[in-house]
Amino acid sequence: MTRVTTPVRTSAARDRLLASASRTFYGEGIRGVGVDRIVTEAGVTRATFYRHFPGKDDLVVAYLRAIDVDVRARVGEVPEGDPAAAAGLVRAIAGGIGGELCSHGFRGCPFINAAAEFPDPDSPVHRAVVEHRAWLADVLTRAFATAGHADPAETARRFLMLRDGAMVAGYLGDPEAARSTLLAAVEDLLAG
Repeated sequence: MTRVTTPVRTSAARDRLLASASRTFYGEGIRGVGVDRIVTEAGVTRATFYRHFPGKDDLVVAYLRAIDVDVRARVGEVPEGDPAAAAGLVRAIAGGIGGELCSHGFRGCPFINAAAEFPDPDSPVHRAVVEHRAWLADVLTRAFATAGHADPAETARRFLMLRDGAMVAGYLGDPEAARSTLLAAVEDLLAG
């Protein structure tokens, strides 16, 4: 899925706003953190905030897009035509998720968290979440297809369900158990 983006005006102030928002949104929830707090922590004025972000939803979308860009860079491209490398990519994605689950300060998936706070499908925040998930589903579908799986789309959907469950289990329960369960289940998917 190709995302259409508009050029982003960057500045040190915008970077500070985004860093403050990222830290507080992930740690405390999006709705619980106001623009005034972000502005204060970033050391900028409200006018500077509004010069970069027309409103809070725009800041939230920028926060999610920054995470999306990072995830896409870590995942890379599906190695077309190489079944073993494609299966390796699926394992690497699962391993990366497992590493996140066990990281200090893990508070769940920022996309799932945002979707819970912005359930309206017309919300730009909700659309950013759906766009990220569609990209991930596409990558997984192509990877399972290249790896030779008989039903790559269904297998990708199952992977996403496992991922979502692991993200919640890693936050609410034993992260190491969630990680090992996810990795074992992904091996089952690859074998199927």
